[in-house]
Amino acid sequence: MHKDLLTSSYDYFLPKEQIAKYPINPPDMAKLLVYERNNNKITHTIFREFLEFIPKDTIIFLNDTKVIKARIFGKKQSGGKIELLLLKPLSNNCFSAMIRGKVKKGSELYFDLNLRAKVIALNNDGSRVVEFYVGDKKLNFTKLVAILEQIGHVPLPPYIDRADEKEDENSYQTLFAKKEGSVAAPTASLHFSKELFEKMQRMFQTQTLTLHVGAGTFRSVESEIITKHQMHSEYFEIPKEAAKIIKNNKKILAIGTTATRTIEYYVREEKLSGECDLFLHPLNPPKRVNFLLTNFHLPKSTLIMLVSSFIGREKTLELYQEAINKGYRFFSYGDAMLIL
Repeated sequence: MHKDLLTSSYDYFLPKEQIAKYPINPPDMAKLLVYERNNNKITHTIFREFLEFIPKDTIIFLNDTKVIKARIFGKKQSGGKIELLLLKPLSNNCFSAMIRGKVKKGSELYFDLNLRAKVIALNNDGSRVVEFYVGDKKLNFTKLVAILEQIGHVPLPPYIDRADEKEDENSYQTLFAKKEGSVAAPTASLHFSKELFEKMQRMFQTQTLTLHVGAGTFRSVESEIITKHQMHSEYFEIPKEAAKIIKNNKKILAIGTTATRTIEYYVREEKLSGECDLFLHPLNPPKRVNFLLTNFHLPKSTLIMLVSSFIGREKTLELYQEAINKGYRFFSYGDAMLIL
């Protein structure tokens, strides 16, 4: 069987100390590895210089999703402690959530500000379907988010391996975050300082779209063959103006894997909103996105496979090894890579 099909072929060893626990300050001083495919050239620089490498007339796409304080701590009726991570809204003001602690259908969970959750279904994938109440009033997404803003915690990824701190409220949120709904940040966008972002807007045409990043983004691929992996789905919206641009023939730089998947889903399905479950990998490469800015991703994840869809699995692993050797910091708060 071809190695590109095997999940085990996307593994690599990362020294623990190269997992970024905190962001670089200022963010645009992060390291940047630039890889130019046309001449196989690698450049090591810093993120602040990133605009110098982008070809003129490129249109830059960004994901304007906003991370919500999706992690809350509370108690069961028995008094036992419970942790709930909100995943996404479902229909009829129900929500998908992960709950740490044993619950059954009908369990009620209690949080600060009189917030109460009722478990109405247990899913096979480990997620739970819950409803939220204050008193007898069932909450919709907007009202729930307003309460989470007061009592919730920033849902840092598990590999950061620390409790969230006050500063994470800023550093784990993009400068242009607008539409609430993500439980993980589109991390390639975290490197922008205000000055660099404004400079980019002056130099290039920019366009936003929305994909609410779910916790499934961190999940390893469990199936032995990558094409048998059940891809998670995430809600997206594309403005009509953005859709028009996708249909023209100008070069597109996607800031991050989420912007990439949203554009590529639209190219295949022509839907302006819905659930995106597109899995890009070397056997399903991008059709429209020309350039990619992204962070360094977990071994055996759909994200490292997405990077491989642009430059191939062997080149991806080679560049990752180069970054490890040069002391790059990995994952959400880590350094970045630009593929041209």
